[in-house]
Amino acid sequence: MRNERYARHYVLQGFGEAGQQKLQAARLLVVGAGGLGCPVLQYLAAAGVGHIGIIDDDRIDLCNLHRQVLYDTADIGQAKAEVAARKLRLQNPDIEITYWVKQLKSANAVELLQSYDVILDCTDNFAARYLLCDACRLLDKPLVFGAIYQYEGQIAVFNVADDQGVKTSYRHLFPGPPSPLEAPDCNVAGVLGVLPGMIGILQATEAIKLLTGIGVILVNKLMTVNMLDHSTFTFDIPQVAPESSSYPQTLEALEDFDYIHYCASADVQIQVITATELITQWHATDLLLVDVRELYELPRLPVHHLSIPLTALPAQLEQINSARVIFICQSGKRSLTAAQYFHEQAGNNQQIFHVDGGMMALKNYLND
Repeated sequence: MRNERYARHYVLQGFGEAGQQKLQAARLLVVGAGGLGCPVLQYLAAAGVGHIGIIDDDRIDLCNLHRQVLYDTADIGQAKAEVAARKLRLQNPDIEITYWVKQLKSANAVELLQSYDVILDCTDNFAARYLLCDACRLLDKPLVFGAIYQYEGQIAVFNVADDQGVKTSYRHLFPGPPSPLEAPDCNVAGVLGVLPGMIGILQATEAIKLLTGIGVILVNKLMTVNMLDHSTFTFDIPQVAPESSSYPQTLEALEDFDYIHYCASADVQIQVITATELITQWHATDLLLVDVRELYELPRLPVHHLSIPLTALPAQLEQINSARVIFICQSGKRSLTAAQYFHEQAGNNQQIFHVDGGMMALKNYLND
């Protein structure tokens, strides 16, 4: 039965009712409901994809709103996946939405991914990207990849065969993860608010093309988009397979593989401290608290500490000379990177910690 919601698809040459029926029968999983995930979800829901899954364990913060346009100020503090599902159901009540407020991990990846036709990588960290790469390869699932950095974005479609039967993956493009300091996230490097909208729409487009058979898909190619000069380039992804001994080759091995450790620098295991534990210790004389956020980020710490943004850490290592060092940031990601880097460079004789959940975990205490 025709649905007037999709009237412009029905009359679209090369798409028509057949294309719409393919979308309605499809199951897509979007991993990450942030900058990339918001436009991906909005356009795929509007297009009438029959079942959309959402995985994200993060909560909405004020600094998200300049680019994550699915959310508004009243949503701050709520789980992104839950809010996204609620708003998408209002946008299109004809489709089914399933969501998980949880982190994608090795132990749950197979269970979460296996029932979906296409996976969309809208994540913002290398551990998740390599996990999705390996899981989709082993499950034989198409993976639509997107990434953003400051003013430039990337799009590719992995694990889909070209006319010669060749399939490439994220590992063909990047065989191993870079150092965290070599590839800072948008908390450190910043991002133009409209950029993830552009890249997310292109990801959604590739997913629709995959499902309906229209157009030419970015198979075995990487497309880059620069917002400053409107330049786009499309590169062939190298077809030489990466060394296979360093990553999982079976689903069983995948479930036991530690991607966070794999993407961390130099086999360093950093001790974790909770926000509650930090509060009981932060006046200790043998402890130095180091805030690696940018100077403009709020709230500020109410106790003595060093403020060294992550990007400035290599030049200021000599300032960190306490027996116990605790690194903190907004959410815990940058503090872990900082702790690992400090341990490698100068921390052999010190106890090094990072605060799990960062300032977000301390927020209730700081607001009292």
